[in-house]
Amino acid sequence: MTIVRTTFTEVNPGLGDGADPVTTEIIRQALCAAAEHMKQSLIRTAFSPIIYEALDFAVAFYDTDMCMLAQAPTLPAFMGTLGFCVREAVEGVGGPDALAPGDVILYNDPYGTGSHPQDAAMIVPIFYQPRPDEGHGDEEVLVGYSAIKAHWLDIGGKDPYCTDTVDVFQEGTIFPGVKLYDAGRLVSDVYRMILANSRMPEAVIGDINAMVAGARAGGEALVALIRRYGLDTFRRCVARMYAHGEALVRGWFERLPDGVYRAESVIDSDGVNDEPIPFGVEVTVRGSSVTVDLTNCPDQVGGPINCPLPSTVAAARIAVAFLAGAGEQPNEGHFRPLEVVTRRGSLFHPVRPAPCFMYGIPSDHAIELIIRALADAVPGGVPAASGGDINALVWWGNREATGEPWADGAPHPVGQGASRHADGASALMYISESATRFTPAEVWEVRNPWRIERLALAEDSGGPGRHRGGLGLDLSFRVLEDQYLTSGLARTKLAPWGLEGGLPGRPNRLTVEYPDGRRVDYALKTRIFLPKGSVVHLRTGSGGGYGPPAERDPEAVRRDLREGYITPEHARRYYPHAL
Repeated sequence: MTIVRTTFTEVNPGLGDGADPVTTEIIRQALCAAAEHMKQSLIRTAFSPIIYEALDFAVAFYDTDMCMLAQAPTLPAFMGTLGFCVREAVEGVGGPDALAPGDVILYNDPYGTGSHPQDAAMIVPIFYQPRPDEGHGDEEVLVGYSAIKAHWLDIGGKDPYCTDTVDVFQEGTIFPGVKLYDAGRLVSDVYRMILANSRMPEAVIGDINAMVAGARAGGEALVALIRRYGLDTFRRCVARMYAHGEALVRGWFERLPDGVYRAESVIDSDGVNDEPIPFGVEVTVRGSSVTVDLTNCPDQVGGPINCPLPSTVAAARIAVAFLAGAGEQPNEGHFRPLEVVTRRGSLFHPVRPAPCFMYGIPSDHAIELIIRALADAVPGGVPAASGGDINALVWWGNREATGEPWADGAPHPVGQGASRHADGASALMYISESATRFTPAEVWEVRNPWRIERLALAEDSGGPGRHRGGLGLDLSFRVLEDQYLTSGLARTKLAPWGLEGGLPGRPNRLTVEYPDGRRVDYALKTRIFLPKGSVVHLRTGSGGGYGPPAERDPEAVRRDLREGYITPEHARRYYPHAL
C-alpha cells in the first residue's frame, strides 16, 4: 500500500517581501481581468453549446513553477486539475527547454487531466521580451502559461459519453502532450488525427480553434501586464499575492478547534456492477493547516467512477475554497495550507488502465463529505447536503432529414442545502460546476430534435426544516426523432442529508416514458435508445433542511404555499404549527 501526500508549498520564500500592496492588488485584479478576457474570447468563438452556453470549461494562468496565478469564474471542478495538466503537457513535449514562442500543446490524458479524454487542455507557453533596462538579457523569457480545458463533444470513445467502460482505452483517443502548433505552425499530422477520431469533427475542430484563440489572447494580455510593470515587480507582487491567499485561508482554519473530523457515505454503484460503494473522509485540523485524507475507500473499481489524483485534489480544493476562501477568486496561495492524502491503487488514486470516465461522481461526493465532516468543527457554519450531482445527460444521433450526426449534453441544476441562516437556493448548479449555466430551452429546441414539455421547480422537494432545502427541478423532454441518450446520474438512492434536526431532501431520478407506455428508471446508463415519441423525465435532487421543521417561521410556510413551493398536504405533514 503506497500512501501519497500532495502538498502545495511556497516557492521562492521571501520574494514578496517589500512588494507594494497597492501595486500587488492592481496586478491581482489585472490577472483576473486577463483570465476573464480569455474566457470571453472562448465563449464568443466556440462552436458547441456545451462550451458557449453551458460553460463546461476552465481558463487559467500559471507561472513557470506551475502555480496558479488566476482563474476566471468557470468550472470549479477543473480548478485543482489545470496545474497537473500544464505540468504533464510540458513534460510530454520535452520540458520547458523544448518550448518556443508560438507553441500550442494539446493534452488530454485522464491521469494528468483528472478527467475523461473529452476534457481536453490547450496550453500556450507565454514568452516575454524584457526591456533593455530590466537586466534579463536579450532573449525572450518564459514567464508562464495560459491554459484552457474544455469538453469536446466526441474524441473517439466507445460512445460519445460512457458510464460502462472497463478500461481507459475505451474512453477516447489520448493525446499525451503533443504540439498542435510548433513555433506558430500547425502540426498537420496531429490535426488530421483529431479529425479522424471524432464522430463530430466539425464541432470539435471549431472548438479547438476557439480554445487556441482564447489561450493566445490570454497570453497577449499577460505579456501586456508584465510589460507595464516590469518582470521583477510582477514576480514580487505575485509572491505577495500568493502570501495573502495563504494567510486568508490559514486565518479561517486556525479559528477552528484542532481535531480529526470524519464523515462517511455511499456511492450508488460503479456503472458496471450494481453494488453500493461506501467510503469515508477524514479531515484533520492542526493550527492553520488542514489535511484531507481519502485513504478510507475501496481499491479502484471495475467501472468508470475511479477518480484520478488531479480531480481528488480538486475536490479538496473546492471544499477549502468554499469554506475559507471568503469569496475571492483563488490563486495558488489559497491552497498552501492544504494537504491531500491518498492511497495509490484506490478509488481516489487509481492507476492506469482503470476506467475513469465518470470520475466526477466520487469527486463531487467527496466535496460534500469534506464539508459534512467539518460541520462538527464549525457548528452552524456549513450547510446541509445538496442534490449532490451534476445530473449529466448527453444526447446524440443522426438527423432524420439529412442523416448528419449531432450531439449535445449538459449538466442540470439541483437544490442546495439549507443553512443556519437561510433556506437553500433552488435549482442551481452543483458546487463543482457552480459557474456553469443551464442551457436555455430555446437553444436546445432550435438545435436538437426534442421539445421541452415541462421545466419547473419541484414542489415539496426541499428537505423540511427550520430553514428548508432548496427545490430541485422537474424537466421533461419529448423526443421528436429517434436518438440515443447516456444518463450520468448519481445520488439516485441516497437522499441529501439534513443538519441539526433538518430532514432529507429528495434524490435525483431519471425516468423514460416509452411510446408503448413502459416507464423505466435509469441512473448510470450508456446508449439508451429513445424512439420518436419517448418522453424523458429528469427530476433533480433537492437540498436537505436545517433545524427542526417545527421551528419554521409560520409566515415562511405561508409564503411557500403562496409561491407554490409546497402543497397544503406537505404543510400539514411537516408544518402543522403554521396552519
